[in-house]
Amino acid sequence: MIKRYLAERFSWILLFLCGQALLLLIASLDYAIPFWPILYIVFLTTTLFVIFLIIRYNKETRFYKHLEERDSQLDLSGISAADSPFEYIVENSMTNLTERLSHTASRHQIALEQEKDELLSWIHEVKTPLTAMRLMIDRMGDETMKAALTYEWLRIHLLLDQQLHQKRLPSMENDLYIEQINVEALTYTEIKTLKSWCIQKGIGFELIFEITEVLSDAKWLAFILRQLLTNAVKYSGSHAPDIAIRCFQKQEHTVLEVTDHGRGIDPRDLPRIFDRGFTSTTWHQDSASTGMGLYLAKKAAESLHILLTVDSEVNAGSTFTLTFPLPNEAVQMTGM
Repeated sequence: MIKRYLAERFSWILLFLCGQALLLLIASLDYAIPFWPILYIVFLTTTLFVIFLIIRYNKETRFYKHLEERDSQLDLSGISAADSPFEYIVENSMTNLTERLSHTASRHQIALEQEKDELLSWIHEVKTPLTAMRLMIDRMGDETMKAALTYEWLRIHLLLDQQLHQKRLPSMENDLYIEQINVEALTYTEIKTLKSWCIQKGIGFELIFEITEVLSDAKWLAFILRQLLTNAVKYSGSHAPDIAIRCFQKQEHTVLEVTDHGRGIDPRDLPRIFDRGFTSTTWHQDSASTGMGLYLAKKAAESLHILLTVDSEVNAGSTFTLTFPLPNEAVQMTGM
């Protein structure tokens, strides 16, 4: 701040020094003017000027120091009151701008909340005819048509579910309920949801559960599993080897692995696989991928303190790993 203050006042300092130098020059050239008394006067005035600069530095930079140190929030309460007319101009301008930005942000926040509520309401309303449609499909006699319609129904169901959880994700911390969950039963339930799709593709599952219970939130853990299983089934070829799901203990942590034998992930895509909206560089023409499933799974996992990682090879499949937190870490999420 001292360097910037001196740079700001450089022209004034230069004017003062030039005046002092001019006075000494005149005294040295004009013999009628005694040089040493003039030098003494120059010394005194320079000393007073330096003291003046120090006093003005503390007074003039106080306002700007507070501006520099304040955070980016729209709150000017921590800024000291202006002391000069120019500082008043800055303060009034910032206050007016902050008030306008606050009002604009408030209106946008209200609009976003209304849009979110309307979308959630629409999703819940759509679920009713979707449930009725499923009952009608189950009563169909034509097995070929029934399988095809069930598959399309499942796609709509999964997309709505993904959209629903995407809107709930920002307020996920308010919706957590940490408890002991039978992860094996939870996995079977999610597999059952995908049964028609798996039958259509001729894909089975191999389940090995050395650990059957984990401490987490059942609803959000089910959502994460749903995204991983959907991903595994989607990118596995017809009649591919079974998708393997293992749950075991590893260095005090419970680990759940979902391994498929699909097309795999290109090494250059691995660092971006959990990014919002990222699909693939190798399969960029794949219009079926939205790039949201793994992103949402990663975000939900982070809120649950679950480490979600992936290991993959092209044309050899992928392994998604969920590493659960220790029990005391899971309990801390809800402050229990």
